[in-house]
Amino acid sequence: MTRRTVSILGSTGSIGTSTLDLIERDPEAFEVVALTAQRDAEGLARAAIRTNAHLAVIGDPDCHDALRKALAGTGIATAAGEGAIVAAAELDADWTMAAIVGTAGLCPTMAALRRGRTVALANKESLVSAGALMTDAAKANGATLLPVDSEHNAVFQCFPHDDASRVRKIVLTASGGPFRDTSIEQMRRITPAEAVRHPNWSMGAKISVDSATLMNKGLELIEANHLFPVGHQRLGVLVHPQSVVHALVEMIDGSVIAQLGTPDMRTPIAHTLAWPDRMGTPCTALDLARIGRLEFEEPDLARFPALGLAIAAMAAGGARPAVLNAANEVAVAAFLAGRVAFLDIASIVDQVLSRYDPPAPRSVEDVLAVDREARGHAARAAELQAA
Repeated sequence: MTRRTVSILGSTGSIGTSTLDLIERDPEAFEVVALTAQRDAEGLARAAIRTNAHLAVIGDPDCHDALRKALAGTGIATAAGEGAIVAAAELDADWTMAAIVGTAGLCPTMAALRRGRTVALANKESLVSAGALMTDAAKANGATLLPVDSEHNAVFQCFPHDDASRVRKIVLTASGGPFRDTSIEQMRRITPAEAVRHPNWSMGAKISVDSATLMNKGLELIEANHLFPVGHQRLGVLVHPQSVVHALVEMIDGSVIAQLGTPDMRTPIAHTLAWPDRMGTPCTALDLARIGRLEFEEPDLARFPALGLAIAAMAAGGARPAVLNAANEVAVAAFLAGRVAFLDIASIVDQVLSRYDPPAPRSVEDVLAVDREARGHAARAAELQAA
């Protein structure tokens, strides 16, 4: 693999730190152009020093002084603010990791796509809210969009990219989260601390809650609908508690091709980082004999209504996925803050989808406007739920 220039948008989050882990294991193979973070100035500075990054950008301007002090005398340039993060995404890097959480990552990711290089996408909310705009931008600028989510990366590795008509169905797997066997009555008493303890994966709080409600899998179906041109009717979900099989692609001749691996995000990150080559990782080797059995079951939409809401939004298209995503972010934040109950998350999203149905967005500005309006509706619904 030839030496590559790389940038990491969201370098202090779980995906960003896993990416840094791989890069730092082979420093001769990578030159770090830019690293960004929202508020963790100390973590950003440490990463920039370790990788000798050219530029470190902090999203919150109030944290800029701390970043400058931490990097004084290193020769590493600094900048702050949302515009500076977008500018960092526009720098000429061979490969950019888009790992900023939420719709805050949309504008930087679009900027990286317009640069026309390779973008590794770990920001599902951007693709959910603005999927058509993002895939169109990639095509128009000759950019390569590589999925980092373990499920989409698995599909990417199995998919016949030269002829999608060979595919009968794509199936994403879901661990089922920590409450796969929990009754609805017990779910009423779930605490944020319980919801963020995922049984298989190490993830941030928001995505852990999404996994617990199965909203995460619904958002991934919407992503897959944009990434793999087979139509939403040929996308499905299976609950697979072991998290060993990450996705399956069923061909028209009945063959099923699956990608398997231990639940470690460094595997799909490494696939995109080295693509079209491969690189070594420290990930634990898969030992099927030790695992012994692989289980699969249909998801229970009655106990996990968030997945059904996402499937309906995917089928409706237009602005529905953006509304779903924004309302879910607000509802999850309210749950993590202790203002609403676990089962209220899907209820709040459902209420917003019932009350707000804007026209399909035609630009990034339209997407952001829909996002703002949906968040307002969700905030009001959360307040009423908490009252």
